[in-house]
Amino acid sequence: MAQTKSQDIMNADLDTARRVLKTEADALDALAVSLNGPFTDALDMISAASGRVIVTGMGKSGHIANKIAATLASTGQPAFFVHPGEASHGDLGMVRTDDVVLALSNSGETSELSDIIAFTRRYRIGLIGMTGGAESTLATASDVALVIPNSPEACSIGMAPTTSTTVMLALGDALAVCLLERKGFTAQDFRNFHPGGKLGQRLLRVADLMHTGDQLPLIAADTPMSDALIEMTQKSFGVVGVVAPDGKLQGIITDGDLRRHMSKDLIDQVAGEVMTQGCVSVQPAQIASEALAVMNERKITSLFCVENDQPVGILHIHDCLRAGVA
Repeated sequence: MAQTKSQDIMNADLDTARRVLKTEADALDALAVSLNGPFTDALDMISAASGRVIVTGMGKSGHIANKIAATLASTGQPAFFVHPGEASHGDLGMVRTDDVVLALSNSGETSELSDIIAFTRRYRIGLIGMTGGAESTLATASDVALVIPNSPEACSIGMAPTTSTTVMLALGDALAVCLLERKGFTAQDFRNFHPGGKLGQRLLRVADLMHTGDQLPLIAADTPMSDALIEMTQKSFGVVGVVAPDGKLQGIITDGDLRRHMSKDLIDQVAGEVMTQGCVSVQPAQIASEALAVMNERKITSLFCVENDQPVGILHIHDCLRAGVA
């Protein structure tokens, strides 16, 4: 009996969870369909502003506003969160006339927003309202009103902010990504804002890790193999690059090439006779994880980094592993 009851509880929990997700997914579909002119007007207002985006909201909407501000800031749009209660007690001084305020309130009647709304109207600061109330105080006071579709909250009592906060969060993401793509924000730009943690490691460039200058194992094609072996040994990459008189990379000599040419005559040969013509290479601007993928795919441990066919660096697989690139 206990086992049957436990199974019944589990089934009920799963049914509830699926209902919540379905309710919120339906609301997101409705949001996507509802997007129209005001959404692009909001993008235009933010893009045209020379200041920051000040995001504000109270309660659960405040938590969502805080996250939207963080997303905007991390994708190249200067933004920060101002608590509406603190704004009424001095933090309005953080808001400048060249800023844009993005205010969140599902009802559009959040009393704590009144001071910051009045401040934007007094100093003609752009105001974007994100609300579920098309005729609410926030919507009518805003220069641009982003009205979210009327969708039921996911809880059984229909009151806990669930669907509404999910929709606001998604709408904030949509704004951030559209602004990102408008300004041509790149992976390198993103890395500049995320230098720490796993994300920063994944976005490291080859140029950040490669060895340069005197560390490069390079020889000319007419270099005797005795000298080539010394260069290979001293630089410890297990490879040496062979360059033409114009500085371009002609080929490489690897440990494998040495084994394939192993004979009593090897020392009497020159590098050009032993080298493998051409080689796989990467460019310094490439993401380091791409270079690591090439090394794993080709089962090699080093890659020359070239610009205009000339070697400017060398990357070893251990460099990637030490930096946490995966």
